[in-house]
Amino acid sequence: MKSLVDRLASYAEYHRDKRNIATHFVGIPMILVGTQAALARVGIGPINAAVGATGLATRYYRALDPRFGNAMGVVLGATCAVGSTIAALPFPAFAGVAGGLFVGGWALQFLGHYFEGKKPAFLDDIKGLLDGPLFLLAEVAFALGLAPELKEEVERRAGPTRWGKVAATDLAAAAAA
Repeated sequence: MKSLVDRLASYAEYHRDKRNIATHFVGIPMILVGTQAALARVGIGPINAAVGATGLATRYYRALDPRFGNAMGVVLGATCAVGSTIAALPFPAFAGVAGGLFVGGWALQFLGHYFEGKKPAFLDDIKGLLDGPLFLLAEVAFALGLAPELKEEVERRAGPTRWGKVAATDLAAAAAA
């Protein structure tokens, strides 16, 4: 298994544009909640696939790094609770909310990668789907001044974040297309 720094640096190589990162801060939680809402419909009450997926993902993150893994467990527990609340809605409302979150989240992801000028990381490594939420947690930690050695190593490998070169007119043209 790759280390925490390997996973983060690999993912970061696809995410150096600050606008891309910003879209991910909205899109990834939307995708997580939408997915967990769908998974929470599989099972009975509190014993459902969302809880199982949360447990398995947390185990994966803890194997990478106990501190980050525990923090990811808290984050995933919260998104699982929100997803479970959505799953309890009547089917039409559940489908609209969960589907809207999932599709809208992916739309934001692809908009971000338009800014970046690179394809999403998961297209080269499927674990990129698990690395996205971890990357956001690491970005929050870095912004708070936590884990400075980790930040330094990730940036040494992937480069610093930057503002890209896509103009606002390009964004308007992409939205119109």
